[in-house]
Amino acid sequence: MQKIFLIGYMGSGKTTIGKCLASEMNLQFVDLDLFMENYYRKKIGEIFKEKGEEGFRLSEKKALREVSSFENVLISTGGGTPCFFDNMETMNKEGLTVYLKTSPERLAGRLNQNKSNRPLIRNKNTEELISFISENLKEREVFYNQAQVIFDLEKSDPTCINQTVDDLMICLTPYCKS
Repeated sequence: MQKIFLIGYMGSGKTTIGKCLASEMNLQFVDLDLFMENYYRKKIGEIFKEKGEEGFRLSEKKALREVSSFENVLISTGGGTPCFFDNMETMNKEGLTVYLKTSPERLAGRLNQNKSNRPLIRNKNTEELISFISENLKEREVFYNQAQVIFDLEKSDPTCINQTVDDLMICLTPYCKS
């Protein structure tokens, strides 16, 4: 039985890489945000607005506990998921945690392309976005760095997802059973 949790900042590629990696590893793919949207029949932004951050994070914790019971699965978490309650401890206990580490500049480049869906960054220019990400990463990396595997995306070509997935699979080989 395999269970892998992908963690990292928004825009790091958890969903894109996760789908490809799950397919290569013959695992079910679960996006935690999508799981919550399907459960509540609302977009993440609506859930957040309706429940506030504390209520949203409690709902996210509950959803994480539920998907943690699945077997042979790769779970892409929300960027903040590891940073609240004992979520990081739960993920480390239940499976293999993989931090997709990315620089603020690379994240800003990716996030600039899709800011309209992200209220926290919608009105920020590139410089403000890099600064915002840098500050957030400083706080969040305390949690992200508790991952069992830290995969540095800066060493991979952002235009070649297949090569990134291949490199990640090689990195994960010692941790995964066939």
